[in-house]
Amino acid sequence: MKLLGAVCALLLCCWQANASTVPNIIADPPEVTNQTSAVLSCNLTETSLPIKGSHWMYNGKIIETSKSAEAVAFTVHRLEKITHSSGGKYECVFLTEPPLSRTIEVKTLPHVAAYKHSEHGNEKDKGVMVCVSHGYPLPTDWTWFKEEDGSLKPIINGTTDKYEIKSTPNKTILTVNDLSIENDIGDYTCSGTNELGTNTDKIHLRVRSRLAALWPFLGIVAEVIILVTIIFIYEKRRKPDEITDDDDSGSAPLKSNSNANHKDKNVRQRNSN
Repeated sequence: MKLLGAVCALLLCCWQANASTVPNIIADPPEVTNQTSAVLSCNLTETSLPIKGSHWMYNGKIIETSKSAEAVAFTVHRLEKITHSSGGKYECVFLTEPPLSRTIEVKTLPHVAAYKHSEHGNEKDKGVMVCVSHGYPLPTDWTWFKEEDGSLKPIINGTTDKYEIKSTPNKTILTVNDLSIENDIGDYTCSGTNELGTNTDKIHLRVRSRLAALWPFLGIVAEVIILVTIIFIYEKRRKPDEITDDDDSGSAPLKSNSNANHKDKNVRQRNSN
């Protein structure tokens, strides 16, 4: 029994010794939430592994400017200005064997933006509006509203055949069927929500008459008719003037020939005398 107890004590001491030397990375802060700037740091403790350097990664890609060949157990990455484009997962990596890393999440409000702020469709056809989101984390909930009498009326998907909503974490699409000039023209709002809050954007929908496509063609036809009419009137007024000018220019030579014949006759009479 004494031998068994001694073996158990020895194994316990070995386990405690190994546990005390397990590498540990202390991240500060462990998470960044809705801040405008931050300083991320990692401290590698309780390790005897040789360190060949370190670097930071952003969403799985190495940040080239963060590479270091120094054999130190501490690294820092500064975020001077945090926006939706800089939110995501930052990971400090120490170049040991094997490499050791720790992740710090930088979370922001969802950035919601309309794909186009003005959309149009033809009467009786479909109108399609799209909103997208960037940042981290992406929205977990999308909602659409229509502005009526100064207030926002929620559009519930599936309640009627009028509206159809399809959403993914980074995009939402609202389809308005059987467009009506009287009822569907106006402003629509898309709203995206994540764990930190909500952001929105607005789209204006215009509905054109089904005959709207004919107006350019009718305009061209009208211009052609007007042009032909002007040319016809011009030619009509121009012809009498040209005829008069031709008559005047034709009578003058006849008169001149008559005078010349009369003079020749007088000369012959004089010679005969």
